[in-house]
Amino acid sequence: MEAVVAILVLLFVAFVALGVFVTVKVVTAAKRGVERTVTQARRTVEDTALRAKSYGQPGVSGEISQLRLSLRTSMRATQDALQAAVAEDTTLQESLGLFGRLSAHGHELDEELRRLEREPDKVRLGERLPGLRERTERITHSAESLRWATRDRARRFADDDLEMLTAQIDVEAGALRHWAAVEPEGEAAAKPWPPAQDGRGAPAQTWPDEQSGAPDAPQPQSITGRDRNQPRTTYPWQKSARPEGTV
Repeated sequence: MEAVVAILVLLFVAFVALGVFVTVKVVTAAKRGVERTVTQARRTVEDTALRAKSYGQPGVSGEISQLRLSLRTSMRATQDALQAAVAEDTTLQESLGLFGRLSAHGHELDEELRRLEREPDKVRLGERLPGLRERTERITHSAESLRWATRDRARRFADDDLEMLTAQIDVEAGALRHWAAVEPEGEAAAKPWPPAQDGRGAPAQTWPDEQSGAPDAPQPQSITGRDRNQPRTTYPWQKSARPEGTV
């Protein structure tokens, strides 16, 4: 009885632990989903605001917003391309690591540009603008190099696979269209022997038709009446003929 109670207690504890584990997993996944949604929403709002500032604000402030928008767009596109490609090509792990180091410089530049957007001294801001523009171009150029190299690599692999597949299909199609006129084995044995020939060289009639009939077959005899002068053969089991005048 005590063993049964112990087993029931262990099962109860196991079910409780499993329920807690599943609950923690579900809550963590939901939290990550919410954080991802909030991050995407905040990113969309910031990009929309930057786009509005870059077109709505003239002068240095508008150009700073344009630099931020260009930097964020390029870095995000490269990150998405690398993360999508590394799942299929593990050799891109090194490229992903290089992009992580580049992202650190990108985040630092983005924070600096965001602080300069609220800078009231436009003269000092104009003096620093060429250096900021060059720095942004260097980072975006490096990000674009990684992104396009990743895309070219994926396209090259796809082209190689397509070329190999096309060659295999061509070989298979040629094999399907190749049929030989060689007779299969055993077909020659199934052929009839050449017909026999008579003395004149013409093929002899081995199987006569219905009209000609077999040349050596016995001809049917005509039915005629029995000769009265020929003695009739009698047999012991036959009855003797009765005279015609006997009653």
